[in-house]
Amino acid sequence: MKIAVVSITRHGIAMACRVVAALPGAQLFAPEKFRLEAEAAAGNTPGSQAHCYTGKVGEQVPALFAAFDGIVCIISLGAVVRLIAPHLKNKESDPAVVVVDEAGKFAIPVLSGHLGGANQLAGHLATALGAQPVLTTASDARETIAVDLLGRELGWTFDATHDEVVKASAAVVNDELVALVQEAGSADWWPRHANGRSGPLPANVILFSRLEDVDLDVVAAVLWISHRPLPPELAPRLAGRLVTYRPPVEQGA
Repeated sequence: MKIAVVSITRHGIAMACRVVAALPGAQLFAPEKFRLEAEAAAGNTPGSQAHCYTGKVGEQVPALFAAFDGIVCIISLGAVVRLIAPHLKNKESDPAVVVVDEAGKFAIPVLSGHLGGANQLAGHLATALGAQPVLTTASDARETIAVDLLGRELGWTFDATHDEVVKASAAVVNDELVALVQEAGSADWWPRHANGRSGPLPANVILFSRLEDVDLDVVAAVLWISHRPLPPELAPRLAGRLVTYRPPVEQGA
């Protein structure tokens, strides 16, 4: 990820030094009046440098949104919400935004927690800073399956409409029965789940080795990990509640 770290106060820049150290290559943005402090904060981390601006921090947001995959703001949460609100488009393209307080006690994902990686970025910063990650996404807070992230760390892609992902995600977090059918790919997808998973598999997720073995009349959604095309006779019965995952072929069956 290309990451920008933004701070607007002297104490915030002191914290930015620790943040940049945890994110080699991150670029620090700070007001011109704090140039010396900003250059010192960024100077000890390879690939990082300070960029100092005149005017208001809000004027920097469009360029930051366009140039970076992630933005770490050492600014109050409320101020960040107001700063980014006019520039939001959609979760497929908005950058990850994380807020860290000046004391380094909390790392809070604000925007693009899943697809953009803000939850993962907050978790990394929390570990590096000794902070508490504040994850409010239901699947991460409860450490259940994040439908749109399953297998991402293993190079899997998924095929589903937005509505299908929403329906399957709701089924997972609302404890409805969900069939997870694994016909291909690495078997260690749960311990390697994005953002970390340490507990047992959720009780409402039932594992199958063949799609044809699932009783489609009792499950709310199906998560299907396979290399093969969907059998035509099953397509009508799975419409609207199927998410298909495609592992790299070298992961086998």
